[in-house]
Amino acid sequence: MKKRILYANANYEEIISKNGYFVDKTQYIEKLEMVDNPVFLRPRRFGKSLLCRILECYYNINQEDDFQRLFGHTYIGRNPTPLKNSFFVLHLDFSVVKPTGTIKEIEHSFNHTCNLKMDAMTGLSKKWFKNQVKISMEESASGNLNSIIDFISKHNLPPLYIIIDEYDNFANQLIVSHKDSLYYALTADDSFLKTFFKTMKQGRKTGDIANVFITGVLPITMDDLASGFNVASFITLDPEFENMLGFTQAETDRLLDEIYKDYEISPESRQQVNELIKIHYNGYHFVNPRGEAVYNSTILMYFLNDFTRQEQIPKHLIDMNLRTDLSWVRRLTGADPKYTEEFVDQLAIHNKISYDDRFLVQKFDMRQFFEKSFFPISFFYLGMLTRLDDFHLKLPNLNMRQIFIEYFNELHKIDVSTKYADMMQGFVNNPDLHKLFADYWELYISQLPEAVFQKVNENFYRTTFFELCSRFLSRWFTWNVERSYPQGRTDLEFVGKFHEKFADIRMVIEFKYYSNAEFKKFKTAVRDFKLQDKDTEQIMGYAQGLRQEYPNAQISLYVIYCFGNQGFRVFDVEKYFNKNAIKA
Repeated sequence: MKKRILYANANYEEIISKNGYFVDKTQYIEKLEMVDNPVFLRPRRFGKSLLCRILECYYNINQEDDFQRLFGHTYIGRNPTPLKNSFFVLHLDFSVVKPTGTIKEIEHSFNHTCNLKMDAMTGLSKKWFKNQVKISMEESASGNLNSIIDFISKHNLPPLYIIIDEYDNFANQLIVSHKDSLYYALTADDSFLKTFFKTMKQGRKTGDIANVFITGVLPITMDDLASGFNVASFITLDPEFENMLGFTQAETDRLLDEIYKDYEISPESRQQVNELIKIHYNGYHFVNPRGEAVYNSTILMYFLNDFTRQEQIPKHLIDMNLRTDLSWVRRLTGADPKYTEEFVDQLAIHNKISYDDRFLVQKFDMRQFFEKSFFPISFFYLGMLTRLDDFHLKLPNLNMRQIFIEYFNELHKIDVSTKYADMMQGFVNNPDLHKLFADYWELYISQLPEAVFQKVNENFYRTTFFELCSRFLSRWFTWNVERSYPQGRTDLEFVGKFHEKFADIRMVIEFKYYSNAEFKKFKTAVRDFKLQDKDTEQIMGYAQGLRQEYPNAQISLYVIYCFGNQGFRVFDVEKYFNKNAIKA
């Protein structure tokens, strides 16, 4: 039976019962068993909740009879550990705790959320608890947890395994809303939250809690709770667990093999799909900048879901949920509009920002979170930046670069929606890249503030030109930015979608930028500037690799020169040489 792509589904049992595609990460279960109280942080939409549910199913003593159905097809099913189905499992999700109202109202929501889960857990384990543990909805979560631990200890029952998903979610909402007094009350020594973590710590000490697995996004709250739970092992930056979430290239290739076979998709589209998803959804380096990058798994499944339903590359490649991450940029930098511009401009123009590797620690406190020098670290944990090298972070992929250019346009009040229809329609009717870039220069570049104009470079022109075109031409094209070939990396490629009118067309563009001072050295006017030999050799080298990979592609090569604020020239390389050969 054809499998289903269950986008954003974190219910492992449902994925199995509905025959959903599943990338097996269960080999990490045996590795996690070697770590006491692991804390693992990753950005949103990287599969943390699914991992938590998998651990719940694996260790839950009440699901022993279901083990083969749930795990028989997995690595851990073929290589189970002695601890499988050995524990009562308390799986808590702090994202449902409401961070509104007074500290007492937040405490009520926390207690209600945890108590419901404890009541369900003991109710499903009547065989052992025999209705002798009563979970009172009026009692604190810590009090009820203490009762469960005490009963386990007195009756020598199997221990409790605690999973906390999104441990920092409701605390983060207080932080970014600048509700400092509530946050400090939440993490005070006598707070309900710290008391709950102290109760878990005591249960770990006695052995009545077998282990505690915690996931989240930011390490802030864990730092402020340190005295309550100083037994945590932070594995976020541990190389052994770097690929525990997110898909590696090999895992993605196997998933696509299966989908193409099941859905009988023409293999002719595979090469284009491979390069598209790599540039849009791959690129995350959480530990080693020189190691293998991973895909954002949930966003990749978003694409594959649309791709299989439409039987073609979808028009929109960005999950709308991803755009909500910009609210973090606004909230974090909102107190200083000037620095907001500096931060966004740096990434939009240069796509890299320096960071101090010493700051990339396992945990940090709330005060650091809002420090300018710490912003790159904060956005690393939020998944907007990734490691470029030991000194710089960058935007991980084209999706995130588009989002930051959108924000750049918003900050600088650049119109990108109301006056481009004729320009784009003209290109669809007659794909003339000279005219398209001239219109971009006239309509978009002319809006740039002078202060920004002084900072632009090749990357800026490449990225903003792509972003503008992608808004209007995504029905017909996809784009590659900095795609690698044996001879180097192209700046920008227009790639005709395999199912549309421009199929097999590839426009390869190399951007070159000269400041006014640099251009002055050529001692020529913009209109008289000649195509440079070294630039021709460079783009011809890219074309050689491209023709080997796509022998049937209709390839055209362009070099675009931008000269400070004086203008530009677009050269169609082959036409330029043919024209000059005729003259000669």
